[in-house]
Amino acid sequence: MVDRVNGAAAASRLDGLAVGATGRIADVMGSDGTSLRLLEMGLTPGATVRLVGRAPLGDPWELEVRGYRLSIRRAEAARVTLESR
Repeated sequence: MVDRVNGAAAASRLDGLAVGATGRIADVMGSDGTSLRLLEMGLTPGATVRLVGRAPLGDPWELEVRGYRLSIRRAEAARVTLESR
Protein backbone atom coordinates (compact mmCIF):
# COMPACT_ATOMS: atom_id res chain seq x y z
CA MET A 1 0.00 0.00 0.00
CA VAL A 2 1.36 3.45 -0.89
CA ASP A 3 0.48 6.66 0.92
CA ARG A 4 -0.47 9.01 -1.91
CA VAL A 5 0.19 12.14 0.16
CA ASN A 6 3.94 11.69 0.56
CA GLY A 7 4.61 8.69 -1.71
CA ALA A 8 6.05 6.55 1.09
CA ALA A 9 5.05 2.93 1.46
CA ALA A 10 2.62 2.52 4.35
CA ALA A 11 2.91 -0.58 6.49
CA SER A 12 -0.19 -2.68 6.95
CA ARG A 13 -1.00 -4.53 10.15
CA LEU A 14 -1.81 -8.15 10.83
CA ASP A 15 -5.27 -7.21 12.08
CA GLY A 16 -6.10 -6.00 8.55
CA LEU A 17 -5.28 -9.33 6.90
CA ALA A 18 -8.15 -11.25 5.27
CA VAL A 19 -8.85 -14.87 6.18
CA GLY A 20 -6.67 -17.10 3.98
CA ALA A 21 -4.25 -14.30 3.09
CA THR A 22 -0.54 -14.31 3.90
CA GLY A 23 1.95 -11.61 4.76
CA ARG A 24 5.54 -11.18 5.86
CA ILE A 25 6.15 -9.69 9.28
CA ALA A 26 8.04 -6.40 9.34
CA ASP A 27 7.94 -5.57 13.06
CA VAL A 28 6.21 -6.14 16.38
CA MET A 29 5.38 -2.78 17.94
CA GLY A 30 5.94 -2.12 21.63
CA SER A 31 8.45 -3.07 24.27
CA ASP A 32 6.21 -4.58 26.93
CA GLY A 33 5.58 -8.17 27.95
CA THR A 34 2.93 -8.75 25.30
CA SER A 35 5.26 -7.71 22.48
CA LEU A 36 8.02 -9.90 23.86
CA ARG A 37 5.65 -12.85 24.09
CA LEU A 38 4.56 -12.41 20.45
CA LEU A 39 8.22 -12.49 19.42
CA GLU A 40 8.83 -15.60 21.54
CA MET A 41 5.88 -17.32 19.84
CA GLY A 42 7.60 -16.91 16.46
CA LEU A 43 6.06 -13.68 15.16
CA THR A 44 9.46 -12.26 14.26
CA PRO A 45 10.49 -9.96 11.40
CA GLY A 46 10.84 -11.88 8.15
CA ALA A 47 8.48 -14.73 9.10
CA THR A 48 5.55 -15.48 6.81
CA VAL A 49 2.17 -15.59 8.52
CA ARG A 50 -1.23 -16.76 7.23
CA LEU A 51 -4.57 -15.94 8.81
CA VAL A 52 -6.35 -19.31 9.04
CA GLY A 53 -9.53 -18.05 10.68
CA ARG A 54 -11.33 -15.96 13.27
CA ALA A 55 -13.77 -16.96 15.99
CA PRO A 56 -17.39 -15.93 15.34
CA LEU A 57 -17.23 -13.03 17.82
CA GLY A 58 -13.84 -11.84 16.54
CA ASP A 59 -11.44 -13.32 19.10
CA PRO A 60 -9.22 -15.30 19.05
CA TRP A 61 -7.54 -15.36 15.63
CA GLU A 62 -5.86 -18.51 14.34
CA LEU A 63 -2.57 -17.99 12.52
CA GLU A 64 -0.14 -20.29 10.79
CA VAL A 65 3.49 -19.30 11.25
CA ARG A 66 6.71 -21.34 11.01
CA GLY A 67 4.80 -24.58 10.38
CA TYR A 68 2.48 -24.46 13.39
CA ARG A 69 -0.82 -22.85 14.34
CA LEU A 70 -1.13 -20.12 16.91
CA SER A 71 -4.11 -18.30 18.44
CA ILE A 72 -3.87 -14.65 19.44
CA ARG A 73 -6.27 -11.81 20.21
CA ARG A 74 -7.12 -9.14 17.66
CA ALA A 75 -5.52 -6.49 19.90
CA GLU A 76 -2.28 -8.49 19.78
CA ALA A 77 -2.52 -8.81 15.98
CA ALA A 78 -2.75 -5.01 15.77
CA ARG A 79 0.80 -4.79 17.17
CA VAL A 80 2.26 -6.75 14.25
CA THR A 81 3.11 -4.74 11.12
CA LEU A 82 3.46 -6.44 7.76
CA GLU A 83 5.79 -5.59 4.89
CA SER A 84 4.10 -3.68 2.09
CA ARG A 85 3.71 -5.58 -1.14
